[in-house]
Amino acid sequence: MRSTTNFVAIDLGASSGRLAVGRWDGKRFDLQELHRFANGYVNVDGHLKWDVSRLWSEIKSGLRKYASRYSEPLAGISVDAWGVDFALLDKGGELLGAPFHYRDSRTDGVPQRVFAHVPEPDIYQRTGIRTMQINTLFQLFSMVESGDRNLADARHLLMIPDLFHFWLSGEKSVEYTEASTTQMLSCRERTWACDLLDRIGIPGNILGPITHPATVLGTLKAELLEDCGLKSPVPVIAAGSHDTASAVAAVPHLDQHSAYISSGTWSLMGIECDEPVTSDEALSQAFTNEGGVNGNIRFLRNISGLWLLQECVRQWRSEGRQYSWNEVMELAADAAPFRSLIDVDASEFLAPDDMPAAIRAHCRRTGQPELRDDRAVARCCLESLALKYRTVLGALETLSGRELKTIRIVGGGGQNKLLSQLTADICQRVVVTGPVEASALGNVMVQAVATGSLASITEGRESIALSADLATYEPRPLNGLDDAYDRYDSCQGMPSGIP
Repeated sequence: MRSTTNFVAIDLGASSGRLAVGRWDGKRFDLQELHRFANGYVNVDGHLKWDVSRLWSEIKSGLRKYASRYSEPLAGISVDAWGVDFALLDKGGELLGAPFHYRDSRTDGVPQRVFAHVPEPDIYQRTGIRTMQINTLFQLFSMVESGDRNLADARHLLMIPDLFHFWLSGEKSVEYTEASTTQMLSCRERTWACDLLDRIGIPGNILGPITHPATVLGTLKAELLEDCGLKSPVPVIAAGSHDTASAVAAVPHLDQHSAYISSGTWSLMGIECDEPVTSDEALSQAFTNEGGVNGNIRFLRNISGLWLLQECVRQWRSEGRQYSWNEVMELAADAAPFRSLIDVDASEFLAPDDMPAAIRAHCRRTGQPELRDDRAVARCCLESLALKYRTVLGALETLSGRELKTIRIVGGGGQNKLLSQLTADICQRVVVTGPVEASALGNVMVQAVATGSLASITEGRESIALSADLATYEPRPLNGLDDAYDRYDSCQGMPSGIP
């Protein structure tokens, strides 16, 4: 086999994690899964937390697998993970308790109490981040209110991927794309908004230096090299530490006339900008400004993606209807179009015990025909999601002043051919899907830039375009589309999901 330059992406999600090997041959990337493991919260004294010690053990197991399976030296390691959650370290660098999970109830009602100190529009203007009670800002304020001893003893705050970078290399810093999710970073200066934090009593001295994406932090600790069986020094790299930033890095041909969707359980739809958009209209429409791997801004909206249909399938299986995903798509394709429509971001769909029942109840309450069979419910979920994409696309064009001609979908949701075609038809835009493994692929591509194997993110995206299987969906005319969109637009509320 031809010699390659190999990188390991440690890609941590809220429900699972994995290590993937990105093999670079000078022209293309080949991504191979190395180690996969489950993730999820643990309940500690009534609070939801992350078992980072177990995740650390799994990471080391994955690195041992690399040493046993590959002869090539490892050219880099980088971690990407979800946003907003963090670890606190004492003066000796020891962990002060297990990090909290963003769904923990300690932040219930906290945003309104923060706004008593600093008005919401002021925070949005400064940070560019939409209000969600899960944000780091509100998590820390809950600790201030409760007099949490760990916060008083803390000397360092590290976001989740930065914690693992510290354990890998011994270097403490917070990578820019991850820092941008905290609602504590000045979105224009790209520095911590310490004066804002002072106004609400959060200690700014625990916030360390911000590292730009594609930075080599150091090398793997000598004891880890020996423990994992790796033979030569391994660079530890801050790539795009926020998993969505890594996914967007992997969008081929993303330009000024393209919108992206990182599609899965949640859909994150947006554009890349040089500067944040923090107008009153952007705030009212719940857009957020997060950091990109080029030091730019990902101006986006969080949308409840395939969550509704996933929960429907789970309910149907519990009732004995063991549909495969292909069978669900066949059911939806056979159903009558635009029968009843729902706002996928409505609060009643956040976590119902029975999603199909919640959808039927919504249809009754809004005076629409009740969806009596599974095929109609499945069709409703997909059409309503594509209609949400159309709404967000229109807002992106208005707020940015751009004409967006192409929608580029990455992530697992891009494998759903029916949804991709509905998105093209309903948005009346060309849709291009792929790659599926976007976060891990973006991670290794930015590592390649950091180590000089690639000259730039732009060149890296060109390589990903050659490496990935891309599919194109041309828009087709749909009877009844304008009427359906008018009906859908009239029933939309404010988003309330937790991405």
